[in-house]
Amino acid sequence: MEKVSSRLKISRETSQLLSVLSGLILLSLIFGFMSDKFFSVDNLLTVALQSAIIAIIAIGQTYVIITTGIDLSIGSNIALAGIVAAILMTSGVAVPIAVIGGLFSGCLVGLINGLIVVYGNIPPFIVTLGTMSIVRGVSLVITKGIPVTDLPEAFTTIGTGSIASIPIPAVIMFTLVAIFGFVLAKTKLGRYTYAIGSNFEAARLSGINTKRTLISIYIISGFLAACAGLILAARVVSAQPTAGTGYELDAVAASVIGGASLLGGEGMILGTFIGALVIGVLRNGLNLINVSAFWQQIVIGAVIIAAVYIDRVKRK
Repeated sequence: MEKVSSRLKISRETSQLLSVLSGLILLSLIFGFMSDKFFSVDNLLTVALQSAIIAIIAIGQTYVIITTGIDLSIGSNIALAGIVAAILMTSGVAVPIAVIGGLFSGCLVGLINGLIVVYGNIPPFIVTLGTMSIVRGVSLVITKGIPVTDLPEAFTTIGTGSIASIPIPAVIMFTLVAIFGFVLAKTKLGRYTYAIGSNFEAARLSGINTKRTLISIYIISGFLAACAGLILAARVVSAQPTAGTGYELDAVAASVIGGASLLGGEGMILGTFIGALVIGVLRNGLNLINVSAFWQQIVIGAVIIAAVYIDRVKRK
C-alpha cells in the first residue's frame, strides 16, 4: 500500500512539474513573439537576476506553506537584514562578519515567529502579520527612515558581480535551490515537514518533535529572507528601510504556482523555483511590452487566485 501511495505521489509531483514547466515555456514563447529582445542573452540573464530574490524567499515560504502556515514577515525581514549588515559595515566591521550579522538577524526573526506560533498557539498568519509590522518599524527606527549608503565594494559585488557571465545572485539562487531541495526531499526534516502538513496530530502521536520542527522551519524562512535582503542591498548599493515591501506576495505566488498547497502537505522546491521563474518572466515580459507596474500587480494577484483555484479543483 505504501508503494502505491509513493508512486501516486511521485506521479502527482511529476504532473505538477510538467504543468508548471509547460506554463513557463508557453509564457516565454508568447513574450518572445511579442518582443524580439526577450530571448536575447542579456535579457535572459536579467530574468535570472530578477528571479533570484523571489526564488530564494519562496524556498522558505514553501517550507512554511507545506506545514499549513504562512510567513508574512519576509519582506520586513529582507529590509532588516540588509540594514543590520550595512550599519555594521559602515561602522568598520569586516564584510564577512557584517554578512553573518545580517543573516543572524533574519534567523532571530524566524526564531521569534516559530516560538510564538508553537508556544503561543497563535495562527501563523496573525503572528507573522504582527512581526511584519514590528520588524518594519524596527528598520525605520534604526535608520530614521534614511537609507544606509557607502557600502564597500567587497559587499556590493555580491549583487552586481558575475561568475562566468552568470550573475552572482543567480549562482546563489541555484545553490540554495539545490541545498534546500535536497533537505526537503531526502532528509528527516523534510519528511517531518510533510508529515506535519498532512496531519499534525498524527505526526505528533507518531513521535515527531513537531515543536522543534516548526521552529526550525521558521528559522529557515528567516535565514533565506536575510539572504535575499543582503543580495538586494548589494544590488542597489544601499540598505533601504522600505526594501522588500510586498515581496511576501511574490513568495506565496511562486510557491503556489510551483505546486505548494495552502492546505498543507504538498510542495516541491524545484516547482517553487520554476514558479519564481514564471513570476520573473511575467514581470520582465510585461516590462518589455511597456505594461504599467500597476497592471503587473493586478496580473500577479490574478495568477495567485488562478493557481489556488486549480489546486482546489485537482484535490476534488
